[in-house]
Amino acid sequence: MKPGRIMRVVRPTENLAAIVEMYVGGLGFTVIAQFTDHEGFDGAILGHPQQPYHFAFTSQRGHHAGSAPTTHHLLVFYVPAENEWEESCKHMLTAGFRAVPSANPYWDRRGRTFEDVDGYRVVLQNGAWSG
Repeated sequence: MKPGRIMRVVRPTENLAAIVEMYVGGLGFTVIAQFTDHEGFDGAILGHPQQPYHFAFTSQRGHHAGSAPTTHHLLVFYVPAENEWEESCKHMLTAGFRAVPSANPYWDRRGRTFEDVDGYRVVLQNGAWSG
């Protein structure tokens, strides 16, 4: 895969409106596109204008999406500046995410884990990726 391509992560939800509100309010995403009854699916694509990734949430009529299969399904965002990290954590709570202990204690050392209404988790790590 050549650099510069857009990556999109897609996952189902039965709580489309709530999930969109949570991820827009908590992580500052923008709604890039929305669709209704696209071959039986409703959905929203979220992202940041300057980032090469999107998150799409879809809901299929008559289909039970369920919740996160394990507590190890994570989205991790590295936030190096402590004041920005603290502010981001506040936004997550205000948006309706629930602060939870991480299933892997590594993420609790310098980060906080948040769970959405479907049980999927987002980690805000206070540090820069050093890989």
